[in-house]
Amino acid sequence: MKIFITKLAISNYLILMTVCAFSQENTSLELWYNEPASNWMTEALPIGNGYVGAMFFGGIQEEHIQFSEGTLWSGGPDSNPEYNFGIRKNAHSFLPKVRKLLEEGKLHEADKMTKSEFTGIIQTGKQYNADFGDYGAQQTMGDIYVKVGHSGEVSNYKRSLDISRALGKVEYNIGNKNYRRTYFGNYPSNVMVYRFESSVKTDYEIRFKSPHVLIAQNFKDGVYTFEGKVADNGMPFETKLSLKLSDGTITYKDGILLIKAAKNVVILNTSSTAYTLTYPSYKGNDYKADNEKKLQELARKSFDDLKREHVQDYSNLFHRVSLNLGKSAQPAVPTNKRLQAYFNGLEDASLESLYFQYARYLMISASRPNSMSMHLQGKWNNSTNPPWAADYHSNINLEMIYWPAELTNLSECHVPFLDFIESLVEPGKLTAKEFFNTRGWMTNTMTNAYGYTSPGWGIPWGFFPGGAAWFSQHLWDHFDFTQDEEFLRTRAYPVMKEAAWFWIDYLTKDENGKLVSKPSYSPEHGGISKGASMDHQIAWDILNNCIKAAEVLGINDDFTKKAIQTKAAILPPQIGSWGQLQEWAEDVDDPNNKHRHISHLFALHPGNQISTTHTPKLAEAARITLNARGDSGTGWSRAWKLNFWARLNDGNRAHKMLRNLLKPVSSTKVEMSTAGGTYANLLCAHPPFQLDGNMGGAAGMVEMLLQSQSGIIELLPALPDAWQQGEIKGLKARGGFEVDIQWKDGHVINSKIKGKPNQSSKLKVNNSVITFQLNADGIYEFSNKN
Repeated sequence: MKIFITKLAISNYLILMTVCAFSQENTSLELWYNEPASNWMTEALPIGNGYVGAMFFGGIQEEHIQFSEGTLWSGGPDSNPEYNFGIRKNAHSFLPKVRKLLEEGKLHEADKMTKSEFTGIIQTGKQYNADFGDYGAQQTMGDIYVKVGHSGEVSNYKRSLDISRALGKVEYNIGNKNYRRTYFGNYPSNVMVYRFESSVKTDYEIRFKSPHVLIAQNFKDGVYTFEGKVADNGMPFETKLSLKLSDGTITYKDGILLIKAAKNVVILNTSSTAYTLTYPSYKGNDYKADNEKKLQELARKSFDDLKREHVQDYSNLFHRVSLNLGKSAQPAVPTNKRLQAYFNGLEDASLESLYFQYARYLMISASRPNSMSMHLQGKWNNSTNPPWAADYHSNINLEMIYWPAELTNLSECHVPFLDFIESLVEPGKLTAKEFFNTRGWMTNTMTNAYGYTSPGWGIPWGFFPGGAAWFSQHLWDHFDFTQDEEFLRTRAYPVMKEAAWFWIDYLTKDENGKLVSKPSYSPEHGGISKGASMDHQIAWDILNNCIKAAEVLGINDDFTKKAIQTKAAILPPQIGSWGQLQEWAEDVDDPNNKHRHISHLFALHPGNQISTTHTPKLAEAARITLNARGDSGTGWSRAWKLNFWARLNDGNRAHKMLRNLLKPVSSTKVEMSTAGGTYANLLCAHPPFQLDGNMGGAAGMVEMLLQSQSGIIELLPALPDAWQQGEIKGLKARGGFEVDIQWKDGHVINSKIKGKPNQSSKLKVNNSVITFQLNADGIYEFSNKN
């Protein structure tokens, strides 16, 4: 970037000019900035069509658009002929020995044997794309660069993202010449669309750059095609740039597209890979035919057609939910400055609403039916060796990423994750059998696109047998919110049942006859244990959900009887010596420990084994634990604490956690203690970037306004003082209800509940519990305006 642009960005006069020029266009649902992005992670803006995630920088002399297709992975079966999903054959033969060592109090020896015999196997080396070897990693597909043939002093620059319509924009002037760009991802047509407009005829130079092996590239009939493959596994892919010009000419040479004298240039970007979500080969898609079919359909559609189709499709999902917490107290300023002012103490309720809706925008943009499940970074990854492989972590992260799906009326967006869960059952059965000699299926901390369900290659972080059961909670939730019995019968219950069988077989009796998880490790924290509390809570949860599912389906067989018996015998949550909820069966918690994981509060959230109403002593113990751990941590840790405090009905503390989650962060270095927060582009800073904090934050805001896990629809269960007046429409509650709430002075004045005609349930509103029934139109209205 030239120096005069940097001066422009810091000039008070030109900032005021920018505000004046664009303040009328600003909406409460827009992120905007008065300079281009210089950093992918912290400043570039995300767009997507469910299949592809792209980030645009808004450069003036040269635009940079980076994109990733969700199925492009390194590693897996084709990267190593000995790839075996991490399985260590007959590892279970050492299980009795580890258990005996634990019973004898020989923790060091038990830990040593577990580390040597129960770690999953991966092969690493320079022949692999990523540090994770044949385990693989999600891959960027490449970068589009567009040089713009103009020069001169820039004014009125604005880079923005309108999340009400999912449109990215770049606008600026050079003298009296106007330049405008519009970017979006169209899901129905599976295409990314980039338009460059100018008030005068302009030259452009377009090139595509990929870190992967080039198979072939060509330009024919206005379409540039790049066919490549991932180096370590040979996975082929193809991306196409179809150009549509209003005027001007195109020439092509050595991978570069030269456009002369055009006022309007539209780039249609389609991408496809050979990957399929099918165990054990994970390949077979005809990616070339897939791309060609898209292009044929796109030939019949103009830019306006594609934009109209996109906005209509996106709006159908996004506008189901609206949230008004109050107006901004600030003048119109760029989002990065607004975020800083908010963290410095300025009240800005509409920024909080924007953050909530931004999470929904990201989910719609990254997770649609028939696409790959979101990973740690959603669909946005610019690396061949991303942090933690940009994979599917099961010990909090992936579950948190999908927490808002049902709550915020985006059930369709949940589907890719549910599909992914089903794909893990068969390899997960092998893992359960070989490592622990149990029935059913399991997955551990790190899971990839190739059925890796084994423990990770390091302990304790890689040892987490609870992944399958926690994943399965999402299958039950999808039914609980939609009431789709066919889904429960044919898809959810069979998977849930298999996840439950693992725990029925794995749990073992302690000296008091209670069932415990042995050996176990509390996720990423502490040493080996005779029973990590989170394991017990997750086992209780999957069995409880299976029992409820069987009741819905009218099933009463040997499995349900065994599930009821096992659930009753699991060691319940324990209160320790300083009043805390114990993290392990052993009472060894350190009150001065500030670790980011507070996994032993799973029973409070997202589970429902602990509540302020039914188990007040356990809820108080959870409160003591939360206070001891403090309010800092990684981005996702702050988001989970927000949800915990909401479940404890402490709205002010939950709101404090929301403010902590929105702490401005610029560093991209890994920091797992105090550096969590939010980047200038409002993406969550772990750091580095992970999507879980965004999604967990939005879910926590719902928990403050609406809860239904107890079977009672509770309105404003954790309303903070900062939100004394507001309105939200379109949230979902368990039981298949849709809920609108309007409140003033902290009390509900209007609420509308929609669902199946004549359906009944209970409602807690303004501290009273009432029974209600929907009318013949499927509506119940509560009013209390006095």
